[in-house]
Amino acid sequence: MLSTWMQHLANGISLGSLYALIAIGYTMVYGILRLINFAHGDIFMMSAYFAFFGITVFHVPWYIAIILVVICTVILGALVEKAAYRPLRDAPKSSILISAIGVSFFLENLATFLFSGKPKAFPEFTFMTTPIAIGGVSIQPLMIVVPIVTLVLLGLLLLIINKTKLGMAMRAVSKDYEIAKVMGIEINKVIGATFAIGSGLAAIGAILWGMKYPQVQPMMGVMPGLKCFIAAVIGGIGNVKGAVIGGFILGLVEVLLVACFTSLTGYRDAIAFVLLIIILLVRPSGLMGEKVIEKV
Repeated sequence: MLSTWMQHLANGISLGSLYALIAIGYTMVYGILRLINFAHGDIFMMSAYFAFFGITVFHVPWYIAIILVVICTVILGALVEKAAYRPLRDAPKSSILISAIGVSFFLENLATFLFSGKPKAFPEFTFMTTPIAIGGVSIQPLMIVVPIVTLVLLGLLLLIINKTKLGMAMRAVSKDYEIAKVMGIEINKVIGATFAIGSGLAAIGAILWGMKYPQVQPMMGVMPGLKCFIAAVIGGIGNVKGAVIGGFILGLVEVLLVACFTSLTGYRDAIAFVLLIIILLVRPSGLMGEKVIEKV
């Protein structure tokens, strides 16, 4: 019985780590622009395709392919920001939101056109997915690697935010966009760097997700994207540490509830939305979020 619960706990932590890694991208963009980047899940999807073609089609060694995937995804994120968001910087928030949704649909349809809607098998990483029995619990090396990668990247990101000039500029822009502009901060560079970092994290998340769920298709970013957005809201959207905590909470709740109530298996995706509603009713700003007064 104990080993069964330990197995569920390990699965929940592994899934939560993936949610957390992708949720950081949402919360970074929102923290600076007060914008929900709905295209983030589709950038995640394009990263998975980059990995698929790099390793399977062009036979690039996996350790080189991972670096190339991150670079390509960072470039894609920067292009999306420059083409779809930067021209609308001073437009009403609703216009930017519509643009974000448009980019999301564009990337999904572009992937369908270029790669077809047929699911493709993600490259196998047997050294990461071969189970190892530890105390009656079946653990894949991936289940240990994912939380470690998430926490290491969180540490590096916090180091950038708190100890570098770029991080200082990010914090200034997130506090007051207009004052930061007057103070001489290069807004476009700061926002471009934010999108680039968020996209890079999405790329790493996509590779780890593909190892865990080895299938690539154009709509694969929709549900993970929504769930990671929910994780960011749970933790307090705009707060990086909160996004990570929200990801872990969502992953654990999702796995443990299904384990306790097997009749809910078919409603697994709905659990995230129920949890979102509860959090918004009890604590609208999230667990670690601050109340934000919108400027008129």
